[in-house]
Amino acid sequence: MASAEESREARVRLPQLRLDELLEELQARLDAARGMRDRVHSLLEAVLSVGRELELEQALHSIVEAAAVLVDAEYAALGVIAPDGKALSAFHTIGVTEEQVAEIGSYPEGHGILGELIRHPVPLRLAKISQHPASYGFPAHHPPMNSFLGVPIRVRDQVYGNLYLTEKRGGVQFDEEDESVLSTLAVAAGVAIDNARLYEESRLRERWLRANAEITHQLMSGDPHTKVLALIAERAGEITGSALAAVALPMEGTGSLVVEVAVGLDAEVHQGLVLSMDRSLMGLAFSAAAPVASGDVGHDDRISLEPPRFGGLGPAVAVPIGTGEAGTRGVVLLAREAGRQPFSATETETLQAFAAQAAVAMELAERRRDAEEIAVLQDRDRIARDLHDLAIQRLFATGMTLQSAGRFIEHEEAAERVERAVDDLDETIKIIRSTIFGLRARDAGAGTGLRARVVRAVGEVAAVLGFAPSLRMEGLVDTDVPREIADHVIAVLSEALSNVARHARADRADVVLETDGREVRLTVTDNGVGIAPEGRRSGLANMAERAEQLGGEMEWNTATGGGTRLVWRVPVAER
Repeated sequence: MASAEESREARVRLPQLRLDELLEELQARLDAARGMRDRVHSLLEAVLSVGRELELEQALHSIVEAAAVLVDAEYAALGVIAPDGKALSAFHTIGVTEEQVAEIGSYPEGHGILGELIRHPVPLRLAKISQHPASYGFPAHHPPMNSFLGVPIRVRDQVYGNLYLTEKRGGVQFDEEDESVLSTLAVAAGVAIDNARLYEESRLRERWLRANAEITHQLMSGDPHTKVLALIAERAGEITGSALAAVALPMEGTGSLVVEVAVGLDAEVHQGLVLSMDRSLMGLAFSAAAPVASGDVGHDDRISLEPPRFGGLGPAVAVPIGTGEAGTRGVVLLAREAGRQPFSATETETLQAFAAQAAVAMELAERRRDAEEIAVLQDRDRIARDLHDLAIQRLFATGMTLQSAGRFIEHEEAAERVERAVDDLDETIKIIRSTIFGLRARDAGAGTGLRARVVRAVGEVAAVLGFAPSLRMEGLVDTDVPREIADHVIAVLSEALSNVARHARADRADVVLETDGREVRLTVTDNGVGIAPEGRRSGLANMAERAEQLGGEMEWNTATGGGTRLVWRVPVAER
């Protein structure tokens, strides 16, 4: 009897146990479904959050934050792949403090596990990073990381970068669900990045258009040429984030370029510098009529680094201003600080379009000035013709009449006055003829200004020296320096460079010609042996005498370690 009762109780407990198991299983599935629902909801929120960002940097930061939350990772990073597709050009992190970053040092470039994902852009999930063949450890002060999940981000058909997640919280491993969620986020991230890039490009294009409009307005308003060139350099430097921007124009009849405007880092070193066509980045771009880039302008074998002028600078690009039938009008040079990203193909193309538009504006402004000059010349011709055909003829006729009338004047003093009046009329006719000649005079020819003469003088002595001296000119040397003083400048320059060639045993010489409208100053420096105390002084005496004759002075000194610096200055205008 007891055994039957126990049997019934056992049968009652068995269904009860099965029911409990079923209820527990159902609860577990409900919890899993609820968790999946929450996770899908979180994923949708992350996709919407990432998609709302239009600023690229902010979008990248939002992607990293969303990835860390979705898979519950302690550390997250997004590495942007460089244009060459072999390394990382930028790195955005979550979970590592600024102090830790400073202790670790520079961000990774894409070696080890990170490089594995660059070489093979497919999802990668690891239980322990150190066990993978591509792993070679972490740098000092790096936090410990074991579990790893990496997913590539594609923008259209190109791999833009990779998401890296490490150390899933709770000590568990990343699973297939984490990989699936992160892969879905990566798709949304690709769309968001593409939108942000398009938005950034449109804003950049708008800035270039505004800059072009500003330059065109200044040119057509008749602003000074140097002011317009400075605006071109300033706007190009601002938009591209460059530390240095410079504009060089060709010097007629010399085969050289002169830096008319420089703004930014060490701009004063570049201002007025005369550059050769084959040993400067700007010269190469001018000769090729095409952009020329350098990854490190301070250590480029194609470029002469004398005088030193690229300290602290790295990536650079030189773009011609105008090409085609109108020819190249000049070159704009942009350089970024060392360690910054090189100029991309898109940036170079945009800069080239900007320079082409600037060239068109310069062409229009020149045509306008030519038309105005032609109008002035035509007006001068008309005035000269009227003076010749009307004024002179009438004055001549009046003089003849007075001469004829003088014979009939008996009063001696009156006759003398009439004779003086006739002489005055003759003198007036001579003055008018001289004025007519001046109105019809034309430019004596190109390449005769002081700038061109100085460039030729420096170029001629290069063969004797065995090297080309550096040359820099500042101010309106062709306009402010009179012809007679310019002749003395050339004579002193030739004498100074000849002394360097004969006596200095130097391998470097620097020539600087400057004027501020009040005085002209010529400075010649070399790194030779200096002037011996017992040496001849005839050449120096001649140069000093020239300065004294013009109301100026000359001074020179020899440094302790060798080398000579000669400064010759004379006034060019009344003070």
